[in-house]
Order: sequence, then C-alpha cells, then structure tokens
Amino acid sequence: MASFNRVILVGNLTRDPEVKYTTGGTAVAEIGMAVSRQWFDQKSNEKKEETTFVDVTLWGRQAEVAGEYLSKGRPVLIEGRLQLDTWEDKQSGQKRSKLRVVGEQMQMLGSRGEGGGGQGGAGGGGGRGAQGGAPRGGGQRQAPSRQQESSAADSFYDDMPSGGGSDDVPF
Repeated sequence: MASFNRVILVGNLTRDPEVKYTTGGTAVAEIGMAVSRQWFDQKSNEKKEETTFVDVTLWGRQAEVAGEYLSKGRPVLIEGRLQLDTWEDKQSGQKRSKLRVVGEQMQMLGSRGEGGGGQGGAGGGGGRGAQGGAPRGGGQRQAPSRQQESSAADSFYDDMPSGGGSDDVPF
C-alpha cells in the first residue's frame, strides 16, 4: 500500500524560535504556529473561526535562519511531514504521544514590519532549505545581513562598465 506524508501550513508564530545545537553542531529550532480556518455556519447564520496550534521542528540552516529572522507574530509558510513522538511519562508511567511537523521547507511571509527580520526564503537555494527533512551537518554559521548582501551586490554593479554592447561584460 502506498503512503504519502506531506503537510503545508501557513500561519503565525506563537512564540520566538528556540534554537539549540546537537553535539554534532547541527542547529535545531522549535517553533509554534497558530493556523486558523474560517467558515460560515448556516445554522447559526454566523461567521466562525477555529485556530489550531502546531509545533514545528526545523533542522540545519533553516533552523538558524528561523532563529535569526523569525519572531512571535511573524507569518510563515512551512512545508514538511508529520511525525509522531511517543514517550513514557516519568511521573505517572503512562505512555504519552504528540504529533508534530518536521519542517522541510520554510518561506517567510509578510513584510519586514510584521514581527521580525527580512522577507525572503530560508537560506541558500532560491528560498528552499534542506530537502527530505534529514538533519544536515554544519557549524554555528550566521547568514550575512541584508545590508551586507546589498552592499556587495551594489559594489559589483558599480564596477560594471557603462556602455552598450554585451562585449563589455567583465565575465
């Protein structure tokens, strides 16, 4: 029997991301999201809303980007998979479980004024982060700030020769 495990969520962060590092140096971020749905109830003739709270785990570079650019209230799109965590409660001895989302791709939404950092994708590769949900290695890197990126781009284009033809391109 075939199976498919894919989740796409768009919502707002309920708290600032918590970024920690594994002993191997891989970043792990825990974020909470509030995802709402609205509908019209014909029986009561009212508009209704239901909010679901979801815990999301991000790994590697995406975890670092989330820690740097996301904050409570910021809208974000997460694509990932469901994972069921099970454990035994130490106090009561009962089996416990929790369904969470392991984020495989993240896209920050909104503008800079909405809760935190810059607008754009999750580090590298055109707005796409780690694929497949597998933790990736990597030290405690920091993304260059938007100001550093734009000043590097500005100086590159300032060095471009002015003039007409494609023969003037320096590369």
